[in-house]
Amino acid sequence: MTERSARDEPARGSSDHAELLSELESHELVLAADTVDATDSSMFEVQQTDADGTFPQSVASGGPTPTGVILWTRIAPNAFDSELPLGVQVATDASFDDIVYDGAVTDAETIRAHDYTVKIDLNGRLDPDSEYAYRFVYDGVATRTGWCQTLPRPDDSPESVRLAVLTCQDYLNGYYPAYHYVAEEDVDFIVHLGDFIYESDSGAFKGLGSYEYPDREKSLPSGHDHAHSLQDYRYLYRTYRADEFLQEALESHTLIAGWDDHEMVDDIYWDSETNAPTGNHPRGDDPEFMTRLVADAIHGWWEYMPARVEYDPSGESLQERFKLWREIQFGDLVDLVMTDERLFRDPPREAIPTVDNVGPHREPPGRTMLGDEQREWLLDTVTDSDATWTVWADEVLTIPFRLGSGPLSVYPVQGGWDGYTRERQRIAERIAASSVDNFVTVTGDMHSYIAGYQQTSYPGRVTGGEGVAQGERFGVEFMTPAITSINIAEALHLTRGLRRNLTEPLVSNLVPAMNPHIEFFDGHNWGYSVLEFGHEECRYIGYAVDKTDDSPDADRDVLVAYRVPEGVIDLTDVTDQHRA
Repeated sequence: MTERSARDEPARGSSDHAELLSELESHELVLAADTVDATDSSMFEVQQTDADGTFPQSVASGGPTPTGVILWTRIAPNAFDSELPLGVQVATDASFDDIVYDGAVTDAETIRAHDYTVKIDLNGRLDPDSEYAYRFVYDGVATRTGWCQTLPRPDDSPESVRLAVLTCQDYLNGYYPAYHYVAEEDVDFIVHLGDFIYESDSGAFKGLGSYEYPDREKSLPSGHDHAHSLQDYRYLYRTYRADEFLQEALESHTLIAGWDDHEMVDDIYWDSETNAPTGNHPRGDDPEFMTRLVADAIHGWWEYMPARVEYDPSGESLQERFKLWREIQFGDLVDLVMTDERLFRDPPREAIPTVDNVGPHREPPGRTMLGDEQREWLLDTVTDSDATWTVWADEVLTIPFRLGSGPLSVYPVQGGWDGYTRERQRIAERIAASSVDNFVTVTGDMHSYIAGYQQTSYPGRVTGGEGVAQGERFGVEFMTPAITSINIAEALHLTRGLRRNLTEPLVSNLVPAMNPHIEFFDGHNWGYSVLEFGHEECRYIGYAVDKTDDSPDADRDVLVAYRVPEGVIDLTDVTDQHRA
């Protein structure tokens, strides 16, 4: 395992990709730490209750299965002693009287090699659809108690599934009281759609209306404004994961994690000409550097996120080594399908269109966001699902987003599916033709609240040709807002006072008027959403939380709520029911 600082590394030209991958063998990622039986009960004797000095990032759980989860923690380097075992306990009760699992990690070198992070995979050791308390104990110090949840069996029929859906949490651009409220939510799991970290410490992703937030400063070890090394990414995760409210939420609920672009590089895509990733980075035109950088970024994500994804160290490309796309089954009620929309996507369009006649429907053929294998897997998984609700956790906006009217329309969200319209059409037509019942897409990235309809085509020549008619509805789409990242109103300095009072209702009405398939839009608030699935309906509740208040008492309001009946593609506004 090596760490590199690219501060003084000169730019290099492209070389054979196989040779480059051979240099990445230092990324020997451990699936989970090996545990041994805890024969010495004294290792679980707790002498101190102040855990922050020993476990500065607290605990987390993720990667649920019907019989287990992945437990995660990190030991402070200055508290680490290679001679001491790390104990882990899992119990059915908060007092740890009814222990169902205990074990010890003794491989000090593996812990040290992975920035002192530890993952323990309990798959096969726990009962289905059950909640457990867990903790780590090290040198007489116990972590705060975490709570984890297993999945129901695939053939079980749970009464409901409630998911807190989160995304986009730029540390420099606000505080995390939303996480405090998520910790208190009665949800089964957290689904994070990506942008868990942002790769810059310079405020590069702020706007005209952004503010400075005391105690949110960062300084990358490499000395650069953007991450240049594994050391930088590890620093970012350590910093984000030290936030008390984020810790509170991850202690309270099991995480199902995806990624978007900022875990790696802003607007990352795969350049087929250089066979390397690239994006908005000061050295984005250096294929060798970018391949190493993205490998470093995924390495950091792997260490700090308790995610159950496939990793093949023998893969001949980064895409073959890390397989983010996967299916999570919540009994027969919900199938959650997660995709990777960054490592396979083609470059963005050359320019944002200015009029509809050169809009997204003029896209050259053959472009892809998912790649052939992942797209076919997605379609097969969705169309073969027998669950009541089939949910696509999609990092970027799927439905069209138009500003303007008729031939004078622009499609500003080219990083979403408006930049990959041919593949979007192919996916839509296949799902619609297969008569998939109760199809829901949940998305993020655009830092807004949206409720809308998935259609096979849209008016206004969005999907090609003149006079395209309103297409068949085949599902609904919900966008979860950013926790802190810059939204449309903040970018235009419209988040305060009279400007906000005037523009918030104006924008919220204009966007649906320009996009008849969108029922609700808000680009002035931040927060999170909850999706609840039952046998008779699905509900989406969007919460607005004041990111400027670093307090558990920060203002929180129900901004919007919609109901979708089982078997009917219809968005019914039920906001008043949830505000009561």
